[in-house]
Amino acid sequence: MTATHAIRSDHPGIPIFAGQVIQGGPNGYFNPNAFIQPLPGTYGNAGRNILQGPGLAETNVSVAKKISLSERLDLQFRSEFFNLFNRANFNTPNPVVYASATGGPSPTAGVITSTSTTSRQIQLGLKLLW
Repeated sequence: MTATHAIRSDHPGIPIFAGQVIQGGPNGYFNPNAFIQPLPGTYGNAGRNILQGPGLAETNVSVAKKISLSERLDLQFRSEFFNLFNRANFNTPNPVVYASATGGPSPTAGVITSTSTTSRQIQLGLKLLW
């Protein structure tokens, strides 16, 4: 019995490249022209996890106010802000540079199509404590 190995077409090579690899925008986070397609039947020399995606930052804030209504009765007002500054935290870009054995780079290589966190969320709450 003979074992067959599928050659991954998304494992490109790294040529001598003088340009900027990480461009940073969601429409092209990295430059796919910084990679070359390996020869048929071979693997490229690009290592795993050589590119890092965009950073993630989120500020969450909670504010509460306790109001005494009587000796045994309190009212608590609470407001919570998630992603207070409404920062767009982009997901990782499409890492597949060459999707087929022929042709140039994939048109979606390096493109970011989603965010990894939600937009600003505000939550208000009122609690009666007795």
